[in-house]
Amino acid sequence: MFTKIGVFGFGGGYAMLSLIQDEVVEKNNWMTKQQFTDLIAVSQMTPGPIGINTATYAGYTALENSGSSPFVSILGSVVATFSLCLPSFILIILISYFFSRFRSNKYFT
Repeated sequence: MFTKIGVFGFGGGYAMLSLIQDEVVEKNNWMTKQQFTDLIAVSQMTPGPIGINTATYAGYTALENSGSSPFVSILGSVVATFSLCLPSFILIILISYFFSRFRSNKYFT
């Protein structure tokens, strides 16, 4: 789910918020709208990109609300954060690979 948001979340973290809300609140009912609003407030106050902070807190809160242990909740936040960042990371790796491969091409530079 967060991987899909990472792929289609063009426009940065604020553009991802509506996608995250749709998945977490509307489709899966992992948290209430009030909890998501509080989550966004905390995400804005903490340093770092708001999309990644929101995914981290959503992964933790969703598992915490389901009654999971604190360790599993932390694992959920790690998986959500990694899943959100993975598509961008793969894209940058591919761009770097092709750039280094075609660096000496006279039409590329």
